Amino acid sequence: MESELQRLVENLGKRLGRSVAIDDAEMKLLAYTRHFNEVDPARIQSIMQRSVPRGLVEHVYAQGAKTAADLFTVPACPEYGFNIPRLAMPVHHQGKLRAFVWLLTSEGPLGEAEHDAVRRAAETVAIIMHREYLLGALTRGRQRELSRDLLAESAPVRASAAEQLLADDLFASGPAVALVAEIERPGEGLGDQDRLALAAGAELGRSRRQPRHALTLERPDHAIVLLAQPDADEGRATLLGSEVRERVLAEAADGCLCWVGIGSPRSDLVAVQESYVEARRAAGVARVVSALGPVVRYADLGVYGVLAEMPPDTLSNCLPYGLRALLESDSQRNGALVQTLEVFLDHAGDVTRAAEELHIHRTSLYYRLRRAEEITGLQLSVGDERLMLHLGLKVARLIGPHNARPLHAEDRTPGMP
Repeated sequence: MESELQRLVENLGKRLGRSVAIDDAEMKLLAYTRHFNEVDPARIQSIMQRSVPRGLVEHVYAQGAKTAADLFTVPACPEYGFNIPRLAMPVHHQGKLRAFVWLLTSEGPLGEAEHDAVRRAAETVAIIMHREYLLGALTRGRQRELSRDLLAESAPVRASAAEQLLADDLFASGPAVALVAEIERPGEGLGDQDRLALAAGAELGRSRRQPRHALTLERPDHAIVLLAQPDADEGRATLLGSEVRERVLAEAADGCLCWVGIGSPRSDLVAVQESYVEARRAAGVARVVSALGPVVRYADLGVYGVLAEMPPDTLSNCLPYGLRALLESDSQRNGALVQTLEVFLDHAGDVTRAAEELHIHRTSLYYRLRRAEEITGLQLSVGDERLMLHLGLKVARLIGPHNARPLHAEDRTPGMP
């Protein structure tokens, strides 16, 4: 498409004797000619970065870009380096705005013949873009089908999908990593807008990477972005994860929550399903362990990575009776004892640091710890029991207090309160 649009603008530029540019509907540069006169910073930025600031896009649309049916003028906006007013011809297809053809007002007014030439050029742009859209839709459909197979349970199916993606030049060879964005609406089911938000987040992840370096797939409650090197690097993937999350939250209805998990890179595409499983686990842990943040790499889960591989029922059964007693008892007291115990253990028993984080006096801290020992029947001065409590708190946080198995008399250990 780019080569066809480039030929079109060059021919139009020669005919008009002036510079011409084409942007898509988000004002990302698609094609442009050489400049006959001085240009402004906005044009230079558009050429160098293929995009312009969001504020400038909003300025253009504030001039009636969505409803304009013919050539209209966009006044200068020095705040964004848009120092020269533009003439803009909207490009529509099937009632939808697809692009703009741009001319600089500094190069003079348009005569009627020139105006007609720009109109015809806009019609041709619409045809080219629609054809590419249809071809792109077919390609994306093929990518989605193979991406689904790439994450399947069957190893032969995964191997075949990886082979086809590489053979059809739909994905770059080499290391790959999976990124997963999950959403939830507490107390409610997800609606169509939420699912569209996931799709928008995945599309952002794809669009921010080079061609053949990203594949996307949407599931009912999460979206997947598969990244090739160099974007498979965990640092780059983490930055992209934050951008994807921001887009999902921006597009979703109010009250939606979003977490992003990032798996560890795999050496080749056929093994990226393992990274996907890790990414889902990381996102699942991020849901319940807020201290990790909303964007979490599997490699950074620590002990949670091991615990996340175990079924919730198994984890619940591992909770000591005394700790479950503390969780049930303390839930009626705003969780102060549990919070104090966890902060104290997280700081390796450093009373001063724990008291500072909790904003309480050391005397209050000691009192709460003694109460926790009395309820659990475990002693913080005993290494194994201290470890049991610390690990148990992490398990409880991972499975959630409502998933902990209720107390039964047979759970009670002799001598335990």
